[in-house]
Amino acid sequence: MTPWPAIAAVAVLCFAIKAAGPAVLGKRDLPPRARAVIALMAPALLAGLVVVDVAGPEWSAVDPAVLAGLGAVVLLRACRLPLPAALVGAALVAAIVRRMIV
Repeated sequence: MTPWPAIAAVAVLCFAIKAAGPAVLGKRDLPPRARAVIALMAPALLAGLVVVDVAGPEWSAVDPAVLAGLGAVVLLRACRLPLPAALVGAALVAAIVRRMIV
């Protein structure tokens, strides 16, 4: 099963939630706590999708190359590299690890 139906469902849900706010509230502002929760929904859902995809089916097929690439992109972004450079670096790390394993 591909993750694309889940990604599409999450995108539609996020769009519906964001569109419902102005429709229900009109010109009133949301309370700060509600704004904070809404702002964190998309990153939390994306993190959940990444964890499930990395862990594999039934959490039994963890790929060390994918984990190394994911760790590399986190480290490279923490070093303030631009996203395209961090992604290329992570792909290189994953390819090197995969090559060492095989």
